[in-house]
Amino acid sequence: MQPKEIESVHRRYLQLEKRMSFSVFTTQLFLFLVFLGLWELLARTNTINALIFSYPSKIWAQFWLQLQDGSLLPHVGLTVWETIIGFLLGTILGTVMATIIWWSPFLSRVLEPYLVIANSMPKVALGPVFIVGFGPGLLSVIAMGCAISVIITTINVYTSFKEVNQNYVKVVQTLGGSKRQIFTLVILPATIPTLLATLKVNVGLSWVGVIVGEFLVSQQGLGYLIIYGFQVFNFTLVMMSLAIIAVIATLMYQGVAYIERRLTTQFK
Repeated sequence: MQPKEIESVHRRYLQLEKRMSFSVFTTQLFLFLVFLGLWELLARTNTINALIFSYPSKIWAQFWLQLQDGSLLPHVGLTVWETIIGFLLGTILGTVMATIIWWSPFLSRVLEPYLVIANSMPKVALGPVFIVGFGPGLLSVIAMGCAISVIITTINVYTSFKEVNQNYVKVVQTLGGSKRQIFTLVILPATIPTLLATLKVNVGLSWVGVIVGEFLVSQQGLGYLIIYGFQVFNFTLVMMSLAIIAVIATLMYQGVAYIERRLTTQFK
């Protein structure tokens, strides 16, 4: 094909991709609006119990009221801060642990069964242990957010390290490369897609850990608002807190996806 023909094909491909992306977005938006409309209609016609399920307009009114009186932002800010710290710690510690295990074949053989056992354990059940160890405060909540993702990160990254094409490793070894050079020039670049995919998973896991931690010990935060809403039978407050979590978690996920696209484009 001639360069002009290739350029024309590429241009048509980009146009089709833009149309597809626009169609997907509009369809998603349409389905979301239909869901909200049906929810509102069913609650107002008493088809579903509005006391338990609430409805969008009432949730928005609750959100706007607490936003104006200043009682909402401290809860949101604290939970977001705890989640980001837990997310970063879980990802960094998990990657460091995977690197250490990969670096030492002896440690790899010793620790691998323990990683499997740790992964099978319900991390949420460790909440009381963290409360006793770190005290009923911010540290125990962050520890929950970290612990629930660190093992998954370690296993995923370590598995990705082992699955790197050994031919690339042998090339560096043949040229006299050290183990550090093998790791920095071959292993780490080859596992960047896995690291980015793990970041996406850790977004959700960190939110689960932090919210459960706030259920147990916190006197502030979105997890506290959910528990308080159940206690006083204010399910509109519960639904509002869940909606805020969904929005912020989605934004965090999209942020990681944006970083993934940029890095993927750069390495291409």
